[in-house]
Amino acid sequence: MTSSFSNLMLAEPLARAVAEMGYETMTPIQEQAIPVVLAGQDVMGAAQTGTGKTAAFSLPLLQRMLKHENASTSPARHPVRALVLLPTRELADQVAQQVKLYAKYTNLRSTVVFGGIDMKPQTLELKKGVEVLVATPGRLLDHIEAKNAVLNQVEYVVLDEADRMLDIGFLPDLQRILSYLPKQRTTLLFSATFSPEIKRLAGSYLQNPVTIEVARPNETASTVEQHFYSVSDDDKRRALKQIVKQRGITQAFVFVNSKLGCARLARSLERDGLRTTALHGDKSQDERLKALASFKAGEVDLLVCTDVAARGLDIKDVPAVFNFDVPFNAEDYVHRIGRTGRAGASGLAVSFASGGNDARLVADIEKLIKKKIELEPVEFEEDNPRGRINDGRRHWREEGEAGDARDVLDQPRERRDAEARRGGGRPHRAPSAPRDPFFDKPYEPGVPDATPAWEAAAKAATPTRGISSNIKSKRKVAALFKSAEPS
Repeated sequence: MTSSFSNLMLAEPLARAVAEMGYETMTPIQEQAIPVVLAGQDVMGAAQTGTGKTAAFSLPLLQRMLKHENASTSPARHPVRALVLLPTRELADQVAQQVKLYAKYTNLRSTVVFGGIDMKPQTLELKKGVEVLVATPGRLLDHIEAKNAVLNQVEYVVLDEADRMLDIGFLPDLQRILSYLPKQRTTLLFSATFSPEIKRLAGSYLQNPVTIEVARPNETASTVEQHFYSVSDDDKRRALKQIVKQRGITQAFVFVNSKLGCARLARSLERDGLRTTALHGDKSQDERLKALASFKAGEVDLLVCTDVAARGLDIKDVPAVFNFDVPFNAEDYVHRIGRTGRAGASGLAVSFASGGNDARLVADIEKLIKKKIELEPVEFEEDNPRGRINDGRRHWREEGEAGDARDVLDQPRERRDAEARRGGGRPHRAPSAPRDPFFDKPYEPGVPDATPAWEAAAKAATPTRGISSNIKSKRKVAALFKSAEPS
């Protein structure tokens, strides 16, 4: 078994593409998985994120499919022979791009289908015929039901990030998709963990698989420097900016737990002068792809995101990851910090814990990664001794250690008042409205059953007539308009 791509005996078109991409030495998962897949055996693989799983299954599958390669324009000569299923749209798009690069010097066709965008362009690609189909489960079922995708000639199936697909709830969709495939096929399953659910899935759909584990499950990369800081919620943004400045960090992922929190934090950091973009599930697919593209191109310093970006995204040379919120699921911590320190490079992972529920979440992470976690205090640089300045706007701003200004109105009212008292100033109070003197007068009771003046005058003007005592007279009401005098 060799660790060099040059000695792997790949076909000339694939070897040329691999050399062009700068691949020289195989990673452990590639070194173990590629020969097994080339031999046509099922694989159940576990490897920590960022270890090159895409090449580990793509290259041997393309090598085996070269026997079907042809230059015909007929869609019938290009049926789907390999199906790759992934949990997220971004990951599906990334894997599809890699497959295209590997197969660029062959006549093998590939495409990707995922939700969030129009089905028509995807349908046109499928109708032309493709050998490799990369897809998310939901959108693939849409195309199957529309009879755009025929899977009766599939020879290879790849379930990548299988544990994440089960977490999202894709098991019923996976079962439906696999029911459309031929029984005789090669199935490859890759997962970060071998949970009981994953083992049951493998037992149902894999035939005598070869188990490959290149790292202890849920192990974090040794090249990633990990820090946990005890910071209040109000000071997290300030701590993030200070660490970015002190460490000279040029790019970083910033993970939060909610879509609303993601959008708010991105706006706040943008207002602080940092080039920032947000990535979360409420954004359209076009916006999500543009956000990733701008981050990859170096046009953005901070990518504020939810766990939609925690799995599998391969962006080279990202020096740091910030967990602005401690993840609810301890396994997501491993995946989040796997966005840095990839392919043997060094990286920094910083997590902010604010006590309370965060203490339990940190304990879960400690138990999972089997490492003692020490919460470190954050020593903020001294603020401007004058405290606050007024920058000419309608409210005060507070100047911090880097000379940047923070809106005081962003802080809780109690904290603003306490800081104002420490600085010798008065707490901020909204101006009170002028008081109506009417409400200062003592209570004056009205005269009970007093007859209105207009009714008394009407009674005086009306001549009395002899009326039975059993007949009650009609009650007089005031008229809005005086009746016209007869002419």
